[in-house]
Amino acid sequence: MRPEGPYRPRARRGTLCRVRVIVVGAGVVGLSAAVRLAEHRYDVAVLARDLPAETTSAVAAALWYPYRASPRDAVTRWSAATFTELTRLAEQSPACGVSSRWGTELVRGQVTTPWWRDAVPRLDRLRDVPAGYDGGWRLPVPVADMSVYLPWLVARLEALGGTLTRAWLPALPTPGRDLTVVNATGLASRALTGDPTLSPVRGQVVLVEQVGVEEWLLEHSDEAALTYVVPRQEVVVVGGTAVEGDYDPRPDPATGAAVLARATRLVPALAGARVVGHRVGLRPARPTVRLEAEQVGEGTVVHCYGHGGAGVTLSWGCADDVLAAVQHAGAAAPATR
Repeated sequence: MRPEGPYRPRARRGTLCRVRVIVVGAGVVGLSAAVRLAEHRYDVAVLARDLPAETTSAVAAALWYPYRASPRDAVTRWSAATFTELTRLAEQSPACGVSSRWGTELVRGQVTTPWWRDAVPRLDRLRDVPAGYDGGWRLPVPVADMSVYLPWLVARLEALGGTLTRAWLPALPTPGRDLTVVNATGLASRALTGDPTLSPVRGQVVLVEQVGVEEWLLEHSDEAALTYVVPRQEVVVVGGTAVEGDYDPRPDPATGAAVLARATRLVPALAGARVVGHRVGLRPARPTVRLEAEQVGEGTVVHCYGHGGAGVTLSWGCADDVLAAVQHAGAAAPATR
């Protein structure tokens, strides 16, 4: 649906915030930011061309891991905050679809402490590794079943008085003194903001029936053909690929077969597992995540995009910074007449 005329979020009784917010984009980054804003009693409306189940977030294996995102200092901070929040949700809201799972990262070559070490409370050195690998790490991390977690975020937003509307927007809404816009459109930001540094990294995954796999596994010595196995309750997500600049959303059967063969060599339990689906997602890659406020006329647009393969991993940490930017914009705005 295309909104007619200038869009204004509906007023909510009892709101304490003068500035209202439109969040554009309904992937995990946009929804997390919207929920955080609504928790602080902003009047939040999410507008999106693609509903949550149609986004790249819905394809994600959603294993907490800072993959293809920079700058490192900020990513470590955002990742740590998200680790804490997802762990809390797993413990306090089991219906949200997030759980904590142990798993292994395998490493070829020199085994050095990961740059994101400070983001996790535990990281154990692994020495008993398959042939061809030189070491690795074991650690428990949050894992989200996106088929459950995304609807849970929407329900949380709506329970707080926010809204989600499908809308085709040829441009970002115009902010004003009483309206802040949050741009969480992922890859679409290339066109919406004229950002040529943003490009797709195509990822293809295979969904197979759950055959008793309980731990995740990751190895990405080949950046273009990384391998990961991430269990869910009903299926196992098997990946993957990382093809630079490829916009093709169609799964390739030969690629899927190669992905599954690589994973089966490392997780033999997958041998013979029934394939239940193939999915493709276009990761929004950028040299660095863009999270900044831009003054537009009398209002502010807060940009939050370019999370690469770490949207879930950075979501709550970035949501906190979006909240801070919106609060600052409201504090800096002239009084509404």
